[in-house]
Amino acid sequence: MAIKQERHTTHRFTVIFEREDDGGYHVFCPTLPGCHTQSETVDEGLANIRDAIQLYVESLVEDGLPIPQEDIFIKPVEITA
Repeated sequence: MAIKQERHTTHRFTVIFEREDDGGYHVFCPTLPGCHTQSETVDEGLANIRDAIQLYVESLVEDGLPIPQEDIFIKPVEITA
């Protein structure tokens, strides 16, 4: 009897934390449209967005869709005003 071996690939995604006016954070992954969460702390936000990304990617795999490859370049820009 053959045993099915699953092949897992590690994926890396950039996530962005935006402070909310009333406290906490809005956290999202720009590579995965609609992949958002909220949290009170950064640690909670990391845990929440990791779960959201995992579920998002699992749903893509189940539907036979490709997992997007991140193509993001982030660079701070300073100006004087």
